[in-house]
Amino acid sequence: MRRLKNYPPDLDRWREAARIAAGARELGLRLALPGARRREIAEAIEAFVRDHGAEPAFPVNLSRNEEAAHYTPHADDTAELVDGDLLKVDVGAHIEGAVADTADTVEVGGGRRHAHLIDAVHDAVAAGVRAVRPDGSVDAVSRAIAEAIRARGLKPVTDLTGHSIERYLLHAGKSIPNVPGMTDASFLEGEIVAIEPFATNGEGRIANGPFGNIVRFRRPPPADDELLNRLFTRFRTLPFATRWVAASERTVALERARRYLQSYPVFVERRGGLVSQAEHTVLVGANGGEILSVT
Repeated sequence: MRRLKNYPPDLDRWREAARIAAGARELGLRLALPGARRREIAEAIEAFVRDHGAEPAFPVNLSRNEEAAHYTPHADDTAELVDGDLLKVDVGAHIEGAVADTADTVEVGGGRRHAHLIDAVHDAVAAGVRAVRPDGSVDAVSRAIAEAIRARGLKPVTDLTGHSIERYLLHAGKSIPNVPGMTDASFLEGEIVAIEPFATNGEGRIANGPFGNIVRFRRPPPADDELLNRLFTRFRTLPFATRWVAASERTVALERARRYLQSYPVFVERRGGLVSQAEHTVLVGANGGEILSVT
């Protein structure tokens, strides 16, 4: 007996958010040039999302080299990209809570030193999407991803996963591992998921690095705290960047909100290996996975 279908009633809104996120992702890849400042790239990507009728679903992640995820520039960041950097551009957009999440990797300067890492995640995300089936096993996607990465002589990152997405929930509870044997979950027709492989020439596991300048509300703040409620109304449970809080409010707001916030460390490869990433937002359709995050 087939399960009940799970299509969002406003699917067109999800499609539009994904299209905007994809355009912002491509902009970020083009801006990743030697000498470019990460903060300026992040601000340009986020401005693109807003200018096209959406809001960032999370701060753009611009993690490079051994950084796998969760780095966004702080307000005073002046760090510049250098030739040969392996930069992950991870972008989220939402329209009234309809969330899209997409990523790609680029070698700064346009060289081919890291082509095998980039090709591995491109192969893996394509293989993962092809394995998506309504009522099909998540493990089939995990196996396809791992096999594609290992075929390039690299390792999948075992403790980073894809995920289901729901309204205002970027990680909605269902994980899509990048290696098999870790879940007995299955896909529901109509649900929206992120297929998100990471490949590395290192150990294949991550460790927590320094604070990545990203936080989110774990629960609503007290009703009588006007400042925190203004922030909660703006971001709800979605992650946000510390640089998005006005400089005049940043220190007091984040200090006051500490007990209500989750902070995100940068994820770094445990042995310092280089990490690549690709990601698409995918609709589990009647005939398989449909990539929404295309321009």
